[in-house]
Amino acid sequence: MIQKEVLQNQSHKRFNILTGEWILVSPHRTKRPWQGQQEKQPGADRPSYDESCYLCPGNTRASGDVNPEYTDTYAFTNDFAALQKESDPFVINDGLLRAESEQGTCRVICFSPDHSKSLADMETGDIVKVVTLWQEEYRHLGQQKDIRYVQIFENKGAVMGCSNPHPHGQIWAQSSIPNEVIKKDRSQKEYYQRNQKSLLSDYIIQEISNKERLVYENEHFVILIPFWAVWPFETMILPKKHQSHIGRLSGSEKTAYADAIRFITATYDKLFDCSFPYSAGIHQAPTDGKDYDHWHWHMSFYPPLLRSATVKKFMVGYEMFAMPQRDITAESAAQRLRELA
Repeated sequence: MIQKEVLQNQSHKRFNILTGEWILVSPHRTKRPWQGQQEKQPGADRPSYDESCYLCPGNTRASGDVNPEYTDTYAFTNDFAALQKESDPFVINDGLLRAESEQGTCRVICFSPDHSKSLADMETGDIVKVVTLWQEEYRHLGQQKDIRYVQIFENKGAVMGCSNPHPHGQIWAQSSIPNEVIKKDRSQKEYYQRNQKSLLSDYIIQEISNKERLVYENEHFVILIPFWAVWPFETMILPKKHQSHIGRLSGSEKTAYADAIRFITATYDKLFDCSFPYSAGIHQAPTDGKDYDHWHWHMSFYPPLLRSATVKKFMVGYEMFAMPQRDITAESAAQRLRELA
């Protein structure tokens, strides 16, 4: 039995079952005064169409390509992709200096033609179209030669480095499996081989029973703040059914997933009465053709705001040189989000 009072009052560390890493929790620091960086708030009002936006329908992008007059979702290959599709393969082994070529492609996913909307402002039916596009891109990119992993993600807000406020996300598909996915693959595979069921299936059962970190639940999904969460109001959307990737979602499950996305993004906006910034991403099975029955896909939201719309959590100092650290506990953060809902 977890000693709740101890976790809320004393410094301790928590174990991340997915990565095998620890995080330091310091709940007594929540009362410290803040005289540091204050982030600027973006303008609250944006037009439905911006003639200077590279992502609005009918506009010309920096590359010279013209967007179609799209009416719901729209995807295209990034004009300034971080991964090159046609680069020549190479391997360098020079003593302790190692390098290998990395090939792939990067896609931009426009969620809506309306420049003023974020996922928090969209109806569930419109988010279903985004989920459907994610599924199509995952299947199409994952079937391509030498693509071993497809990473779907969104950076929302200037504080998260987003260069364009138009509602959009990205997909990077690459020839190797990235670091975070390797760690999660290892932990899930070890658990599955020992127990013949998914790690996150058992975790969901425990969290639903506990309810302390549960934020939202519908027929097919739960939203919770992980016991090991790093970011102040970090959340995870989890399918109750063990599925290795989003391509397995049925029609009703897609609707339930879209409604979960709508719920958490809208709740975030209520927290500090602002368009809440975050990085969100889906972790799911690699696409290299191997057996990944042990994978249980999930979507994580990493929002940086800590105390208000202008005060964010910085990952510096101890976090950069030692291990992640947080002040507000997962339990108190979950309570605040539940109260808003």
